[in-house]
Amino acid sequence: MSTVSVKERDGVALWTIANPPVNAISMAVLEDLDALLNDAEETPGVRAVVITGQGPTFAAGADIQGFMKLGGNLQDFMVKGARLYERLESSRLPIVAAVNGPALGGGNELAMAADIRLASRQARFGQPEVNLGIIPGWGGTIRLPQLVGLAQARRLLLTGDPIDAERAFAIGLVDQVVEPHLLVDAALNLADRMAALPPLALQAIKQLVLDQSPGGQERETAAIQRLMITGDALEGIRAFMEKRRPRFQGR
Repeated sequence: MSTVSVKERDGVALWTIANPPVNAISMAVLEDLDALLNDAEETPGVRAVVITGQGPTFAAGADIQGFMKLGGNLQDFMVKGARLYERLESSRLPIVAAVNGPALGGGNELAMAADIRLASRQARFGQPEVNLGIIPGWGGTIRLPQLVGLAQARRLLLTGDPIDAERAFAIGLVDQVVEPHLLVDAALNLADRMAALPPLALQAIKQLVLDQSPGGQERETAAIQRLMITGDALEGIRAFMEKRRPRFQGR
């Protein structure tokens, strides 16, 4: 039985983590998300993804205890999660996290691997690993400082204290706070807008933003030179001149 339910509409895939009672990130969840990402990236008709949680919780951390009870190799589990989150971050697809409730530990790291984060007013965020004598293992010490700055990241990581949605918005961890009953629709509407944009340009933007190593201007110049001769660029210019909505094909 899948731990992630799937719906698709107009080029947008909605993935809902369904691993009660608190949507803990188990090996099964990681494997299901990995398989869904494979399918989505290989399906031209999928242009964007929304990830949310079933019930009152987004994802309450990695299910390390449950995994160990099954006799699994902890190293395999940690590597699987780290690699999946890197794949989500670098995917050609724009990914929106619709954080409907607590996003703690591996759940917060999953949200941070998305491109854009929308939060319900009922959401909570945190990296509580230090309280267990460990540290984040799926990008928490890497992505959190990039999103909120060193000072805020140090406080959250060193104390393990959770924060509410309004505080997460104030420090830049989330991009928008939405009323609970409007959250998924707001995330789908945002994903719809990105799904209508040129896929090659979106992919290039994601790659350039992700790679902050020296030589960024050279990479950007090379990317725009490639994009300027694509069919989508020609369609965009033609649609602008004809005063109509463009129809991008991803080529």
